[in-house]
Amino acid sequence: MSDRKYRHRGYMDDSDDRERPRERGSGPKPRVEGAPRGRGVGTPTDVVFRCAVCGQSVKLLGTIETKTNCPKCGKPLHTCTNCAFFDPGAPFECRKPLKARVDSKARANRCPHFAPKTVRDLTSRGPASPDDARAAFDALFKK
Repeated sequence: MSDRKYRHRGYMDDSDDRERPRERGSGPKPRVEGAPRGRGVGTPTDVVFRCAVCGQSVKLLGTIETKTNCPKCGKPLHTCTNCAFFDPGAPFECRKPLKARVDSKARANRCPHFAPKTVRDLTSRGPASPDDARAAFDALFKK
């Protein structure tokens, strides 16, 4: 029987009895630049402009005029909420220098700094109908 109460390594050891810490030869692995970080990363995506009210993607043909409305909800598209420079934390809620605050951010305005806010379309391009999904599943597990 041992004279120690607990037998695991490190309990009441002298400094001479302890093993030296192992040195790591390789260290942290270098990060590979340009490598994908997740599923679907690197797949081609479309850059689209979406309505801030309903989320409908709108095709950009040049610039958006002040009287242009969303085809789905009918709300104006030349608004601060659809602008790339809209920031609720910035002065006058715009990242560009403004002389006066725009009263309603959801109404059409004639701001000279307006640039449409574009986003990446990350929606899945899967089967369109349940029948297509069933056919894809059956094709995956053919007998």
